[in-house]
Amino acid sequence: MLIGTYEHNMDAKNRVIMPAKFREAIGDKFCLTLGFDGCIRAYGDAEWLKYKERFEGLPESNQNARRIQRLIFANSCDCEVDKQGRVIIPPNLLKHAELDKSVVIIGQSSYIEIWAKERWSTYQPEEQTLNLEELIGSLSEYGR
Repeated sequence: MLIGTYEHNMDAKNRVIMPAKFREAIGDKFCLTLGFDGCIRAYGDAEWLKYKERFEGLPESNQNARRIQRLIFANSCDCEVDKQGRVIIPPNLLKHAELDKSVVIIGQSSYIEIWAKERWSTYQPEEQTLNLEELIGSLSEYGR
């Protein structure tokens, strides 16, 4: 399971250390793609297959479906962790997440999110002020 929060610095070659616990869980090869709220998502092979199937099943005749597919797949890449446990973040994803030097990597059960530290520190206090019970209650329409 991918859980926890880790802070690392990105080097001049746009490489960031992937936490050892996360590498153990998803392996040394995974897919990076756009995430919600300005982060990057990292998926291991099995989870990436599940995720991409959601978009591959959309009707080609629907313009928004085509736009979503283009956005997701054009901004995704396979990557591999080097011997020092680092992964290179490609320029398009750097721009999307506004990554600079300080990076926060968080586990989200079945995938990983990579955040610019400044963006995460702005986002996190906002989330902490929300009432967990209210948030969970808002999911009742989904049977959860």
